[in-house]
Amino acid sequence: MISQSIKVLVIDDNAARAHDLEVILNFVGEEAVIVSSAQWQAQLEKTQQEKASFVCVLLGDTAQPMDQMIQAIYQWHTVLPIILVNQSAESFTLNDVSKGAVIFHVEYPTSYPNLLDTLHRAQIVHSQLQKPREPQQQREAKLFRSLVGSSRGIVKVRELMAQVADKEVNVLITGESGTGKEVVARNLHYHSQRRGKPFVPINCGAIPADLLESELFGHEKGAFTGAISSRPGRFELAQGGTLFLDEIGDMPIHMQVKILRVLQERTYERVGSTKTLTADVRIIAATHRNLEEAIEKGQFREDLYYRLNVFPIEMPALRERAEDIPLLLNELIARIESEKRGSVRFSSSAIMALCRHDWPGNVRELANLMERLVITHPYDVIGVNQLPKRFRHVAAEEENDYEALLPQQAEIAQLPSSASTTEELALLPVNGLDLKEYMGNLESNLIRQALDDCNGIVARAADKLKIRRTTLVEKMRKYDMMSGRKLDLSSSA
Repeated sequence: MISQSIKVLVIDDNAARAHDLEVILNFVGEEAVIVSSAQWQAQLEKTQQEKASFVCVLLGDTAQPMDQMIQAIYQWHTVLPIILVNQSAESFTLNDVSKGAVIFHVEYPTSYPNLLDTLHRAQIVHSQLQKPREPQQQREAKLFRSLVGSSRGIVKVRELMAQVADKEVNVLITGESGTGKEVVARNLHYHSQRRGKPFVPINCGAIPADLLESELFGHEKGAFTGAISSRPGRFELAQGGTLFLDEIGDMPIHMQVKILRVLQERTYERVGSTKTLTADVRIIAATHRNLEEAIEKGQFREDLYYRLNVFPIEMPALRERAEDIPLLLNELIARIESEKRGSVRFSSSAIMALCRHDWPGNVRELANLMERLVITHPYDVIGVNQLPKRFRHVAAEEENDYEALLPQQAEIAQLPSSASTTEELALLPVNGLDLKEYMGNLESNLIRQALDDCNGIVARAADKLKIRRTTLVEKMRKYDMMSGRKLDLSSSA
């Protein structure tokens, strides 16, 4: 819908049609400025503020040729979309500039939905022309949505990722287990120039030392007992893409030497082969260990460390960014609901209890807790008593206090702060229900209550329901509420 702070300019020498358009636009809640083709420019160039407030032009009959009129409007306001009324752009000989300015045409008389849809599309075009977004900003919004949080630590991580994502350098991601190091690695790959090629992860600590070389570099048939056929390694599978070496700190020393050679020479051989293969891969490594301490103990090669640590990114522990927990809960709930595996909601006191937890397993521990609660308390409101005992960091006598003091956290978790019991949440009956019918009955009942509370004044009822007046009128027609009660349909409350 069009914002209430903007106007629609109607230029039409057909006075009757211009008046009708003004009535329609006022009915749908939009302010219309009506001018003739002879007076529009002189009247509207009085102030720049008036000029900036328009979102589009409805252009009808004009005294001067249409192509000249369109070009004059474009020169007056280059980001103002033009909508032709009762005529098509194909009817005129327009230059490229004029063709670009005309975005739509509407028939007159027009239908209510068609006009609203056209105005909505015009606003979108206007906003895109007026405030073009920078490519980097577009990328960043799309890219880092899986790294939820607004804390200083996670914001810093996102900034570092934006800097290095499309650079051909090795990245070392450090941080405790469960903080999301692989999420960072996948995002870096997705936003690099290699995103069209494979992302291949391997956990260096989960593979036995005697098999790790074969896993990384591949082997030829008969290279060792059990090698019944040739097999490519992870470097070969990741050719042209990204190889993610997770838990690189657990890699044996003899393998560290081989990895160092690949990083230096960009070549390697399969186990049991003398043929040299080229490694066109970007290396992203991750570890929960302190590699500098491991170097002092002789457990990690210093030269390999400096090869990997070209661009370090440190993931903060969850206990260091407790303020992100409500947002993470919201993200996990949305993910579970999108996979149709159920849902839960959290009371404010339960959120506070989770914020006080130490989280040794970090975000992975939080995700596992969510999976457990969805199974044990499906479609329930989780209070402190529904949490496992080790997460109950709010005393029973404090619970009511937090319900009153933490409305913002409850709102973030998509739960009204007053809802702390399962009776206040609609639960799915055992035999199921007709969801469409249930939601329709619920919506119509709320609309009737709002109209009763506002003595039939539609504009006030719309404000109470936080929707537009025209949207409410459409819903009233849908539920057959336009008759049988005294209504005030005026646009003023």
